[in-house]
Amino acid sequence: MNAAVTITMCTFGRLAWRMLPVYLFAQLLGSFLAAGTIYAVYYEAIHDYCGGNLTVVGDRATAGIFATYPAPYLSLQAGFIDQVFGTGMLLLCLMALSDLKNKPAAAGSEPVAVGLLVLLIGISLGSNSGYAINPNRDIAPRVFTAIAGWGADVFRAGHGWWWVPLVAPPIGGVLGAGLYKALVELHHPFLSEQGEGLLDESKEDIGPLDNHKNNCADACV
Repeated sequence: MNAAVTITMCTFGRLAWRMLPVYLFAQLLGSFLAAGTIYAVYYEAIHDYCGGNLTVVGDRATAGIFATYPAPYLSLQAGFIDQVFGTGMLLLCLMALSDLKNKPAAAGSEPVAVGLLVLLIGISLGSNSGYAINPNRDIAPRVFTAIAGWGADVFRAGHGWWWVPLVAPPIGGVLGAGLYKALVELHHPFLSEQGEGLLDESKEDIGPLDNHKNNCADACV
């Protein structure tokens, strides 16, 4: 459900480019429908809170339930860097968690590992703008809110913030994954599918790579 992860996986050959439009369409549709579902479930609560006046900014603003908006002090430049860095950390860690030649997450624990990773990024980097780190979770709900009654203000707020969580995360994702490859993955000793290139004792511990499966990166694509 994360276009930044999908684009990064295509960039580094882990997903065919021809699949990108299919993934992006499904992700955008899913995010749009999810926003609609949340709006339907909390329709009365939202309108009770704001008195029927759907606003993007102010004391009773409710648009932030669906999409991200920057803090008043945050400039577009700083927000762009914030999103590049946050998504870069996400992909760098995902590459580490799924690297079979390193110490990947144990088989079956990938959803928990990825969930904790996103939680930690949110806790540490979320105060500036709500840490979109995913174009889909922002642009599709933003379009929904524009249709549902919040209007064009969802695109004007934050000095035209809407394009930052759309453009910055894919850039950050490619940079983060590239950094992991440059600093870690390229320096692994040669290792064939049968464990050739490892010390004998390591071969016994690891076994053939085709016996191992890790789905950390796949879980977010």
